[in-house]
Amino acid sequence: MEEKEFALNDIVEMKKQHPCGTNRWKIIRLGMDIRIKCEGCAHSVLIPRRDFSRKMKKILVKHEGE
Repeated sequence: MEEKEFALNDIVEMKKQHPCGTNRWKIIRLGMDIRIKCEGCAHSVLIPRRDFSRKMKKILVKHEGE
């Protein structure tokens, strides 16, 4: 399985939809665990990196860093 490339402030789509109805998440913290924030209701979730890589479907918006 190839390693997915993602970075801080990327907008990603997860395999499962959030209960609020949106499926857009912003990556707000990277490390051993990854914190993502729902773009619909601003709820944030901390997920282990391994689980995040498995549950992420695709990157919707790539953040252009400096």
